[in-house]
Amino acid sequence: MPADALTASASGLDSDISPAYAAWQAPRVAAATGLALTEVQSLVGEHTAYPALGFIGSERVNVTELNAALAQRLDR
Repeated sequence: MPADALTASASGLDSDISPAYAAWQAPRVAAATGLALTEVQSLVGEHTAYPALGFIGSERVNVTELNAALAQRLDR
């Protein structure tokens, strides 16, 4: 289990999670939405930000943007 799954705030105000946490949740999201797992994984990849200059910060997935992309995909 990814560390941020246990240590992140439960307030729902955190807009970013780790790519590992997003990957851990991807099968559940695919099952709940009816999207293919590969499609959910692709969207996670598209909404993953990488460290600036390759070392400043950490990889993160913007959950707000990912959720909007999932909603748009479901509206097609």
